[in-house]
Amino acid sequence: MRVWKQVGISLAVVGAGACLWAFNSSDGRAMLAKAGLVSAEKPAAQTAGNSGRGGGAQGQGGQGGQGSGAPRANATLVVTAPVNTGTINDRLNAIGNGEAIQSVVVTPQASGLISEITVSSGQKVKKGDVLARLDDDEQLIEREKGQVSLKSAVEKSSSYKNLQSVARLDVLDAQIAEEAAKLALSTAELNLKRRNILAPIDGIAGIVAVNIGDNATTQSSIVGLDDRSKILVNFWAPERFTTAIRVGMPVEVTSVSRPGETFKGEVEAVDNRVDEASRTIRVRAVFDNAKDELRAGMSFDVVMRFTGENFPSVDALAVQWDAEGSYVWRVVDNKSHKVRVQVVQRNPESVLVKADLAQGDAIVIEGLQRVREGGTVRTNNPSKAPEVASQ
Repeated sequence: MRVWKQVGISLAVVGAGACLWAFNSSDGRAMLAKAGLVSAEKPAAQTAGNSGRGGGAQGQGGQGGQGSGAPRANATLVVTAPVNTGTINDRLNAIGNGEAIQSVVVTPQASGLISEITVSSGQKVKKGDVLARLDDDEQLIEREKGQVSLKSAVEKSSSYKNLQSVARLDVLDAQIAEEAAKLALSTAELNLKRRNILAPIDGIAGIVAVNIGDNATTQSSIVGLDDRSKILVNFWAPERFTTAIRVGMPVEVTSVSRPGETFKGEVEAVDNRVDEASRTIRVRAVFDNAKDELRAGMSFDVVMRFTGENFPSVDALAVQWDAEGSYVWRVVDNKSHKVRVQVVQRNPESVLVKADLAQGDAIVIEGLQRVREGGTVRTNNPSKAPEVASQ
């Protein structure tokens, strides 16, 4: 078949279909009426049928209008929640390390062999208790020599004082010799006393690091003592808390070794400068440990809370975003209005915002997709009392 015949047949088919659609469709008849090809009046039968159906629809519409009204039929169904007031709680979380209120590693004041150990691990000791002894045979001999020298010097000095024939200079030399003998005896007694290794503080002994027979020097560690009647916790706070933290402020800590327990203390000291590398400041807190539940070297989760100013609190679902930032929909007299907000703090179930909102204002939290500026809305709130925001 030639090409022009195929084109003619195709055009004929399309034309026939267009005519059928134009005469059998109301939209098509309207288009033909505008073009002036047909009359705009509908056939009588069709008009009558449509009148019957329209009458029924009109009756139903009239009945529905009596129930809800035309304005509410076009209103957007939403759920609202009231605006509450919340206090911003600035919270500091840090990791701290515990140390005893007093801690010391005991070392000898002299060198020698360990001859006796009188302390054991975990033992409570008092300041001045003997923890260990060094061999002291040589020091005992020196003390006895000092005693003999002092006795001789005293007798000589006394004799010279009673003799008139002795020159005054010899008497003075005898008195000087007596004083020197006293000093030599005091030195010998001090050296003998230093053979005893004493506890410098009240505390609890750790593991003894020496054994009897060891040769100890002044650098040797004998035992560590911890006074853990109180525990210090050192932690580092971000720079923004530098001016907020004060001595005496409350601090709470929890320990991995005692889950579920919270220990309360207070800030004991704040460092005088910020670390340039980490931009943090060192803080030390003190905790009472009368029950001896905490140990030096423990790690602690530190929490400090700082009370701030009040802000409007809205449901987290109410905050929306667009190109200009965050906003919420406020309902006033069944009309929705967009209110710009600035998020201050996000909490698990609410958001503190900075905005022109008052406590009790109705804010849309559901049905947000169809809400428009100035649009009519109707609420379908759950039948329960609103909960007060708790921050």
